[in-house]
Amino acid sequence: MVFKRLKEDVDTIMHRDPAAHSVWEVLLCYPGLHAVLVHRLSHPLWARGWRTFARFLSHVAKVFTGVEIHPGARLGRRLFIDHGTGVVIGETAEIGDDVTLYQGVTLGGTSLLPGKRHPTVGHGVIIGAGAHVLGPHTVGDGARIGANAVVLSDVPAGATMVGIPARLAGRARPAERDAFCSYGTPEGIPDPVAGTLASLMDEVRRLNARLVALEIRGLPENERLGAEIVPVPTRKTEQAPLAPVTVPRDVAGRKG
Repeated sequence: MVFKRLKEDVDTIMHRDPAAHSVWEVLLCYPGLHAVLVHRLSHPLWARGWRTFARFLSHVAKVFTGVEIHPGARLGRRLFIDHGTGVVIGETAEIGDDVTLYQGVTLGGTSLLPGKRHPTVGHGVIIGAGAHVLGPHTVGDGARIGANAVVLSDVPAGATMVGIPARLAGRARPAERDAFCSYGTPEGIPDPVAGTLASLMDEVRRLNARLVALEIRGLPENERLGAEIVPVPTRKTEQAPLAPVTVPRDVAGRKG
């Protein structure tokens, strides 16, 4: 069983990391693998009540690998911690099978009370570099957490989360959930903040057009005749762009 699990881990790294060129390279040069192997020794000791010795083993692994995995955490099969440095996995964290974590990832707790304080990560999840999942939240199967995102709530299955705090930026179709996505951030993903700002700018343009139309209605008839046509710019994504607005020269730039 021990050698079977080790072979699974090595095959997983060879499959997910194009920089891995040989089995010996993986066995000797991947600190994430070393940290997981030590955790497989410390976790049973923790469960049997040998907690100080279990913590000592995890501390030794942290010194040599830069990866801190609490011996109380529950890790699934084929966990790949790429690069490893700065990864922190808390005591009550639970990680499913086929999960990938990059450097700087934190699965942390936000409560000082005993009990479940750390995240539960589903199967096939990818968490990008520097991302933090804080609190007893659930990350659904096949989810992607983008680099440097800060997750403070539950994540639906197949979702892609980006930003601080993390926001839903898209969902992977069931057929795409098995496709590996480096650093948990697909190319060409839209920025939800930029989209919100663009919508607000469109609303400002619409309100400005209405204001100008009201000003025109209040002008004398002879001044309306000298008005010029000023188109109101809109985004290409709008379904019904506004019609051009008639603006008098006095209102548009005070030309008269």
